[in-house]
Amino acid sequence: MPAQSSAPVEAPPTPSAEAQETEAVPTKEDGGNVGPEETGAPSLPQQKSWLVRHFSLLLRRDRQAQKAGQLFSGLLALNVLFLGGAFICSMIFNNVAVTLGDVWILLAVLKALSLLWLLYYTAVTTRRPHAVLHRDPHAGPIWVRGSLVLFGSCTICLNIFRMGYDVSHIHCKSELELIFPVIEIMFMGVQTGVLWKHCKDCVQVQTNLTRCGLMLTLATNLLLWVLAVTNDSMHREIEAELSALMEKFSGNGTNTCLCLNATVCEVFRKGYLMLYPFSTEYCLICCAVLFVMWKNVGRRLAAHVGPHPSTPPFHLHGAIFGPLLGLLALVAGVCVFVLFQIEASGPAIARQYFTLYYAFYVAVLPAMSLACLAGTAIHGLEERELDTLKNPTRSLDVVLLMGAALGQVGIAYFSIVAIVATHPQELLNRLILAYSLLLILQHIAQNLFIIEGLHRRPLWEVPPQGLAAKWEAEPPRRGSLLELGQDLRRASLAYIHSYSHLNWKRRMLKEISLFLILCNITLWMMPAFGIHPEFENGLEKDFYGYRTWFTIVNFGLPLGVFYRMHSVGGLVEVYLGA
Repeated sequence: MPAQSSAPVEAPPTPSAEAQETEAVPTKEDGGNVGPEETGAPSLPQQKSWLVRHFSLLLRRDRQAQKAGQLFSGLLALNVLFLGGAFICSMIFNNVAVTLGDVWILLAVLKALSLLWLLYYTAVTTRRPHAVLHRDPHAGPIWVRGSLVLFGSCTICLNIFRMGYDVSHIHCKSELELIFPVIEIMFMGVQTGVLWKHCKDCVQVQTNLTRCGLMLTLATNLLLWVLAVTNDSMHREIEAELSALMEKFSGNGTNTCLCLNATVCEVFRKGYLMLYPFSTEYCLICCAVLFVMWKNVGRRLAAHVGPHPSTPPFHLHGAIFGPLLGLLALVAGVCVFVLFQIEASGPAIARQYFTLYYAFYVAVLPAMSLACLAGTAIHGLEERELDTLKNPTRSLDVVLLMGAALGQVGIAYFSIVAIVATHPQELLNRLILAYSLLLILQHIAQNLFIIEGLHRRPLWEVPPQGLAAKWEAEPPRRGSLLELGQDLRRASLAYIHSYSHLNWKRRMLKEISLFLILCNITLWMMPAFGIHPEFENGLEKDFYGYRTWFTIVNFGLPLGVFYRMHSVGGLVEVYLGA
């Protein structure tokens, strides 16, 4: 009896693979005569595996369709960029075969197509049922949308000044040139409105058309940025007119097209030169917003994802030294900026004003670098965990921060080469050399501080560790509401005591963040709204040549302005998360 009872116990748990295969044959042949003992265990895993295979196949097909749509729209943008880049390069190197008018015609066609898609997206796509089920809470923060409206308005004013300048020279210019600014004003006005309203959308319908439209609009903005960086025809025309006016006053004849009303032309000329950098800045911001929208097409967010109601408002929390030092730097920067702008309104800028301008930077940049290094060291001493969750917006913020830093860093390296190769002994040249080296160091230190802070989990997202550990170790029992309430109260008091109290690390991070926010606002204001000393001091322009240095400055300065503005947004996030 013991042997007979042990045999059926030992046989079922360890069947061999051959036995399983041979036992499966008669079960298929018997069909419905199979008993419940034999079908109970194996039938459920087979049904589950079939469902898993079915749904995984559907998910795989959905991912493949999404990847195919992204690939096709990316190739469309790449081809448009190559076509426009070929036109612009041909205009630069062979302006007889391909003229600036040909480039304007191509861009006018691209802007018209993008404008039609933007109107279609607003009027048709977003109004379809279940079109926008989710909105990305991290996309399109208020400072990005505010910058979009600010720079978009300045770019529209730039085109108005350009139209006024062309109208004042209508006797020697073609009337068709007035059409291109009108098209650009319409395109930028509609684009700004659409991006302001729909920058958070996660579109679920017409995904392929939406991706292609976004990539077409992004490529158009990139080509507008490339043309603004490389095209110096308007600046050359203004300089030629000024030199022609000087020759006319001196009694020499000239064939240059002169303005009919000198006072009105002076207003248009000054407005155009002052607002010119905003067009490149606007194109860069639009490209960033359009790329985030493109990544969010077809994206499905979890049910709990949404606006963060528990995000604390912006309060000083007792910070004193950071705001005071930052305000001191801001007031000094405004004074230097106003003095330099008053001097720049004259016929020539005196050398001592360049010295004052660069001396201010040489004083501020080391303080910012030391603050960033101290903040990075404090991040290493913190007990907050690293946020390892996938966040496309944060990843894009890091990429934009690193990419935008290349603008000022590139100008700095070109300036270093020009100074070392010419006359580094003069005081102004030494200041420019020190400014360039300190600028590179400050960008590196600030990027480390901001990226480290963005990857730290904010305090309002840190769970109460004592309560979480207690729940994991001992789930709450029925009838223990009083004990559960006491546990919640103890965990809340421990959380407030541990995190809400401003210890020295949190206080230092907030002081450093506020100081850097005000300093970056100062360094954003000076190149964004004024004459650029990098182009006016004449050192690099004489060394590299007018056109080469014009391209370098127009490539780097808008990126530098974008970097300062983007740094302010990142530092606000670091401040709120500290």
